[in-house]
Formats: sequence, structure tokens, C-alpha cells
Amino acid sequence: MTTHEFKSGLEGKVALVTGASRGLGRAIVLALARAGAKAVAFTFARDQKGADETLALGEAIAPGVLRAHKCNVTDARATELLVRELEKTHGAIDVLVNNAGITQNLPLALIEEEDWDLVMDVNVKGTFLTSRSVLRGMIRRKKGVVINVGSLAGERMIDAPVHYCASKAALRGLTEGLAKEVGRYGIRVLLLAPGLLEDGLGRNLPDHRLKDYIEHCALGRVGTFDEVGELCAFLASDRASYMTGATVVADGGV
Repeated sequence: MTTHEFKSGLEGKVALVTGASRGLGRAIVLALARAGAKAVAFTFARDQKGADETLALGEAIAPGVLRAHKCNVTDARATELLVRELEKTHGAIDVLVNNAGITQNLPLALIEEEDWDLVMDVNVKGTFLTSRSVLRGMIRRKKGVVINVGSLAGERMIDAPVHYCASKAALRGLTEGLAKEVGRYGIRVLLLAPGLLEDGLGRNLPDHRLKDYIEHCALGRVGTFDEVGELCAFLASDRASYMTGATVVADGGV
């Protein structure tokens, strides 16, 4: 029987996280830094203040590890240039976390075509564009991890905006298809699907809908960003080395 020597975390790894100026993205960035990553780059589209706050929190955990880059995930050229810059600076990107995403609390009757396109472009197309850019280097090196951040709304029949549900469900197909395609190169691809967290989609929910979720949740509460961030860091590490193509749901037992 062969044995596998596991590292304690992400020592020596370089990570890129999209959409990390606040919320879950910020928690993921900080968790990766705590796990020992040697460099964690993250993107933001507009929130410079939030990005600066993420950097400040990172400095307290792992000085010099975090770097912020203003880049919209729907901009293919900007994404490609960023990836090339990071590979030139660090030699490789070992971990990609596609976290950037948006939602709109709108019923179907009020969703305009441009609303649908915006949510699908950021949540799905942005994941595709970033993954395509990063995977070129991972395939050459025959190693790497891609984690797509989905949602319980893409896994269960819950009360959420339909274009958001559709976009997150699409990430499951993208994850499974991509995992099958790049597994031959030693690359793992996973989908992390959180339930309601302390902010984000749940922030604008009416009280009765939030109460209903908690009543149906085995743990009787919403989750925290840090809980999901730590789970993401584990999935990105060598300790999860036999996991790929899977959807990992973290919803407190709904």
C-alpha cells in the first residue's frame, strides 16, 4: 500500500481569488493566507476602499502576502493580462477561486433582459474567462486547483431570484465538465455551494423568508464567511487531493 504525504496547508502556493474586496471573497483570501500560501492575489471591480481593508487585514495575518488588482472578470483582455503578470511575477498560479458574483432581488416579471445578461455575464462568463486564462498555465505544469463558488440556490429549489439560481446552477455543469476535461493533467476542479451566510444574498431577504430558512436549517442559523472561507482553503489544499468534480454544500443542513 502506498502512502501520501500531506502538507499542513498551502505552503508555497500562489492563489488568485476573484471578487474579494469584502464578504466571502475577503474571508477566502484571509483563510488562504492563514493556511500558508506564499502569495494571494485578489481582484475587485469597483470597491477600492473594501480592497484596501482586505489588504490591511491580510497584513496583520501574513505581511506581504496579499496583492489587490482592479479587474472586472467580464473583461477578457484585462483578465488575460493580469494572469500573465502574476505568472511572470510568481512563476505559476496554483489555486484559482472564482468567487466574483452578483445578484438582484427581483421577481421574474421585473427582470429585464439586461438584468439577466449582467448576472449571467458576471457569474458564469466571468468564471469561464478567468478559468480559461489560468488553466493554460496549469495544463502546462500539469497541476493546479480551481474552485468555483456556487450557491445553495443552484442546488436546491429555494426562494431566490431565477437569474441568480440559473447562473449558479450553470456553474455546476461548468465544474463537472471542466473537471473531467482537465483531470488528465492532474488538475482538480470543485464547486463550493454555501447556503445563506451573514451577508450577501440573505442581506435583503424579508424577515419571514430568513426565518423560514433558519427553521429548516438543522443548525438553526445562517453561516459565517469565515466558516466557508476555511472550507475553501481546505479544498484548495493537498489535504483534499482526491476530490474533483464534486459539489460541496455548506448550508447548515437544509
